[in-house]
Amino acid sequence: MDGDAPDGPWRRVSRRRVYENPWIAVDEDIVALPSGATTLYGVVRCGSCVGMLPFVDDEHVLLVRQFRYIAERTTWEMPTGGVHDGEPIEAAAQRELAEEAGVRAGRLTPLTTYATSKSVVDEIAHLFLAHDLVPAAGEADVTEHLMVHTVAFEKALHMVLSGEIVDSMTIVAVLWADRLRRCDPS
Repeated sequence: MDGDAPDGPWRRVSRRRVYENPWIAVDEDIVALPSGATTLYGVVRCGSCVGMLPFVDDEHVLLVRQFRYIAERTTWEMPTGGVHDGEPIEAAAQRELAEEAGVRAGRLTPLTTYATSKSVVDEIAHLFLAHDLVPAAGEADVTEHLMVHTVAFEKALHMVLSGEIVDSMTIVAVLWADRLRRCDPS
């Protein structure tokens, strides 16, 4: 499998920026399809993000609870956030840990990197396990009102499996962490 579509790749004919704010941009592309037809394609551009599953000890993690406007409800998540232009991924992870959970990790272990959406959003998520936590001051985002909770890892896993946790980065990180624990229970 070479990764290309069997009938060839799409080709951008034109791009027009239709919206932009400090966090996202929306582009409207005209794309030539392998068949020769053209189509309109919208792309939300928001860059990279980071998510960290902070382990307080071997059996407990920190989760944050916050209101999410788009979901119109309060959700459970691990600390997450955007990577600033030119900011190293690990530095963004430490900054977000300090801002959202009031800690810094003595050790960040990369879990995975994945596309949060394969169709209309270009966001790439970089996930980490965070260990050896120490208190750290961070400047909270004015739009975030977070409550930090220490939760047993098994409870966090149950919250994922029951659908109580709906954030994709948290789901992926908890399932990866569970898999790693089962492969190496030491």
